[in-house]
Amino acid sequence: MDHNDVKRAVVVGAGVMGHSIAHVFARAGIEVNLVDLNQAVLDHAMGLIPADLETLAEFKKISRGDIPKVLARIHPFTDLARGAKGVDFAVEAVSEIPDIKRGVFSQLDQCCPPNAVIASNTSSLDVFSIARITRPERLVVAHWFVPPHIIPLVEVVPGPETSPGTVQFTANLMKRLGKRTVIMKEFVPAFIVNRIQHSISRTVWEMLEKGWATPEEIDQAVKLTLGIRLPVVGVVQTNDFAGLDLIYDIMKAGQSVSPLVKEMVDRGHLGAKTSKGIYDYGGRSEAEILKTRDQQYLKLLGYLEEIKAFDPV
Repeated sequence: MDHNDVKRAVVVGAGVMGHSIAHVFARAGIEVNLVDLNQAVLDHAMGLIPADLETLAEFKKISRGDIPKVLARIHPFTDLARGAKGVDFAVEAVSEIPDIKRGVFSQLDQCCPPNAVIASNTSSLDVFSIARITRPERLVVAHWFVPPHIIPLVEVVPGPETSPGTVQFTANLMKRLGKRTVIMKEFVPAFIVNRIQHSISRTVWEMLEKGWATPEEIDQAVKLTLGIRLPVVGVVQTNDFAGLDLIYDIMKAGQSVSPLVKEMVDRGHLGAKTSKGIYDYGGRSEAEILKTRDQQYLKLLGYLEEIKAFDPV
């Protein structure tokens, strides 16, 4: 099946993630069954969706006139077997509890059509070890971020038995939904974003527990530095602007050197200053590269100041 042939999806779990994922599918013209065993959770979700859509309309991401059509494509169910009937794509978005997920995967395996892809929205669990299904080649992780109807990224992660076709189909479908994707080569716990975020969280809690800085000071420090730089240069390319020779010296002082950094320094690929480092800058001069970076920093800084992003929400 081609990703453009997807006509109906099911989202299992109507919580913070599930209700939002459901209306992303509906906005793309796909009928979506939203399943939750708890009627109160389902009712709450169906009340949140119109509010989400109104916010999107306020920012011209959707026409207000289209909201009734989007809502008409979302069908609530408390029966998973009925909700999974005839779907082309399934999203598991239930609690991060292995036993609960295992049960949902088994039901989806039994109730979905044989060619339906089953995608888990897990943020870190090895669902490929948890699931007991007859079609492991059809199981993949498609990890969304809160709130799914706004954050553009979906991480697509294969398991050891996931077919390449399933991975590409899922990535293409996410793009049809208006999302950008990164495809990991293999499963690693927490994937890309959460793996990095977990390292940040451990450091933040250490600083708070030891009283090295207040919560407000930590957030100000990050917002006024990384908050401006990372949207432009990310966490990898930023090393090119520090200079890989400097990174190498710092690593040597700490007695832990990355062989990747040593190899690039040995080749004379030091980053922006040599027009090649982790990234290849195509022969542009250092002045040209820095000017492009600095223009983007200044535009972003101006906008963040304008919307008072440096104040607490």
